[in-house]
Amino acid sequence: MSIRKIEHVGVMVKDMDASLAFYQQVVGMELIRRMTVPAGGLELAFLGFPGAEETQVELIQGYPKALPEEGKVHHIAFTVDDIEEEWNRLKQLNVSFQDEEITTLPVGRYFFVHGPDGEWIEFFEPKK
Repeated sequence: MSIRKIEHVGVMVKDMDASLAFYQQVVGMELIRRMTVPAGGLELAFLGFPGAEETQVELIQGYPKALPEEGKVHHIAFTVDDIEEEWNRLKQLNVSFQDEEITTLPVGRYFFVHGPDGEWIEFFEPKK
């Protein structure tokens, strides 16, 4: 099989500028490119982490309003080095938390926050 990795995760958004600000300021991603798709009037923005080409998030603005709720991605998970540090940093940014505490699993620890369009964003620290 020639599949090697996830290329990107597409997230439908209502306000591209608000979503770009969130993913840059809260998640720490950088804008790689922003473009308009002439056929269909969609606006796309691709974000990644500094120095890493493996993880990209594609923000998509302009889908019809009738698109069902299921059309959104359920969640995006980001690996972190220190889950408590991220928890405290995001609390300072007044981010909307899905979880009231950090959850521990045998494979690591995590919590969820809400993005600007209600998307769930997971911060995950793998067990060392």
